[in-house]
Amino acid sequence: MPDLAILAAPGYLALLVLEALLVRQLGKGAYEARDTAASLTMGVGNVLVTVAMKGATLGAFLFAYRYRLFEIGTGPWAWALLFVAEDLVYYAWHRASHEVRFLWAAHENHHSSQHFNLSTALRQSWTTPFTTLPFWILLPLAGFAPWMVLVMSSVSLIYQFWIHTELIDRMGAFEWIFNTPSHHRVHHGANVEYLDRNHGGILIVWDRLFGTFEPERAPVRYGLTKNIHTFDPVRIAFHEWAAMLRSALRARSVREAASYLLQPPGWSPDGSTRTARELRRELARTGGASALS
Repeated sequence: MPDLAILAAPGYLALLVLEALLVRQLGKGAYEARDTAASLTMGVGNVLVTVAMKGATLGAFLFAYRYRLFEIGTGPWAWALLFVAEDLVYYAWHRASHEVRFLWAAHENHHSSQHFNLSTALRQSWTTPFTTLPFWILLPLAGFAPWMVLVMSSVSLIYQFWIHTELIDRMGAFEWIFNTPSHHRVHHGANVEYLDRNHGGILIVWDRLFGTFEPERAPVRYGLTKNIHTFDPVRIAFHEWAAMLRSALRARSVREAASYLLQPPGWSPDGSTRTARELRRELARTGGASALS
């Protein structure tokens, strides 16, 4: 079946052009030609990998569905339940992609731009499609029809496109339940208080429930804690994989090497580098002074 998120591509590009014109007219936000080109190239690569893997993904879903735990069906209540379940799976994957370095190596590409606009939404990893199956296969195993899972995951991706903008301010009561541009600006922030916050897809309730919610207060500094300063898509795609493997190969034991893969980004055996949690603790101890300075 066709991927709805891919079919929406013309709409993405039309809205991107519209936003770029508004940014230029209103002077709010920024576009940089090389950055935008890098993001679009990353997006095209992600689509090619996703399409190439579609058969294997569907096959795995169909296999899991044969051994489903429940008969959920395909009626309206099944769709409502799937909406909630798929969003929870997305939250789990997204949070893990920030807290496990092996997964972060795939996801970090999406955070590497120092700009925040609709082109950033298309800066998708070439290796993330290999990390999602262990999470989403839980849905057909639970009893959701594979085609429904594919549709709902596409709906989630389409929703998340519009929240990558600086043109939309706070949205009142809507923000208590749903993910919004304000929430997602925080997620893309390199400010210490914003690191590893607001992982939700369509809903923000999981972050509120599980303690990862942070409202937008201070101006957001976009990008990574250590920016890579390149517009080369290949370097963007693979530089964190290379850095992680270098760390693991220099490890003094198998356990230490495994920790470089499985501990959060920033972990080191001697504490010479710090994780997001450690940086937030330091920020709290210093009363708000930057833990990165």
